[in-house]
Order: sequence, then structure tokens, then C-alpha cells
Amino acid sequence: MAATQGQVITCKAAMAWEANKPLSIEDVQVAPPQAGEVRIKIFFTALCHTDAYTWSGKDPEGLFPCILGHEAAGIVESVGEGVTEVQPGDHVIPCYRAECRECKFCKSGKTNLCGKVRAATGVGVMMNDRKSQFSINGKPIYHFMGTSTFSQYTVVHDVSVAKIDPQAPLEKVCLLGCGVSTVGHAGTMQAGYVGQSFHGLGT
Repeated sequence: MAATQGQVITCKAAMAWEANKPLSIEDVQVAPPQAGEVRIKIFFTALCHTDAYTWSGKDPEGLFPCILGHEAAGIVESVGEGVTEVQPGDHVIPCYRAECRECKFCKSGKTNLCGKVRAATGVGVMMNDRKSQFSINGKPIYHFMGTSTFSQYTVVHDVSVAKIDPQAPLEKVCLLGCGVSTVGHAGTMQAGYVGQSFHGLGT
């Protein structure tokens, strides 16, 4: 058991304080995971056009201040009550598209637009208490896409994390969190497979 489990972790994060303003490296406090949540130590993260789009201020759902980032890979540091799919030490990829396997979207076999946590991730908070797990000197910092991987540690919903082979190179598989699934979906549309979905992760 890591000494940090159950404790607030102070770590570095690239903060987006305002739209279209340079990111700054700050000390951020990351709360321990609550029920149904997973705290991850991020080892590698990538930059996606969606991060830049939100940072630009053009994203109607963009909220500031926030911690951007959604293509990443890391290792589970701790889990909250009721989490059974992953445990500390597991190698994982945070997923901005959740997969609860229970909602009508997950059961449809035609889309990966899971609706279980969207109401929270769309407004930069966690489902459990509708609050952020990030703060700086007591000031709440919004989550981004339910992932916020431009931080050394992040907290995600348990339906928004995928366990991977520990032999997989984290510096490469971090792209599976978004890039591969996005390109794959575009590829299926180009090939004419309307109504089907390609997932980099999930079903």
C-alpha cells in the first residue's frame, strides 16, 4: 500500500487559468478518490487538438481554471470504495469516453457515447459530490473531459479507466485514450460502416 493512499497529494500540473493564456506549472492538491473513483499517477501524456481547442476559448463547454489533457497512461495509485475493475499498481489508460456497460448507449453495440458520468464530466466535476478533486490553496480547479492528464496525479471515474498489459509501453499506448479511437471511427465512416463504432478501448 502506497503511503499516499487516503491522503491529499500535492503535485505539479499544467494549469489553464484562462482561455488563450499560456499554461503555467503549479502545485496542485489532488484529493483521494471517493466511491467509484480511481487516482492515477500519470507517466506519459500527449497533446490533442481538443486540448488546444478548449484552451483557445472556442469550446462552448470549456471551463476555467482547469487542468487539460486526455491522452495519457499511468499506474493506479489508489481506488475508492466499490471499485473492483482496477487496483493499485495496475497499468491503465484514462478514458474520456466512459463505458458503464449498463446504460442504453453501452448496451446498444452501436456507440461509445456512455451517458453515466457525462452530466458531471461535462461541467468539470465528479459524479459523487459534484465537486472537483483538484484544488490550489483551497480554490477548486475544474476537471477536463473527466481525465485532466496534464497533472502528475489525476482522479477519474472507475468507468473511465481501462486496465492494460503491464508490458505495454506507456509512452506509446497513451495515444489509445483518444487518438486511435478518433481516427478509427473516422475510418469506419469513410469505409461506409454507418451505425458501427470502432473503439480504441472498450467494447
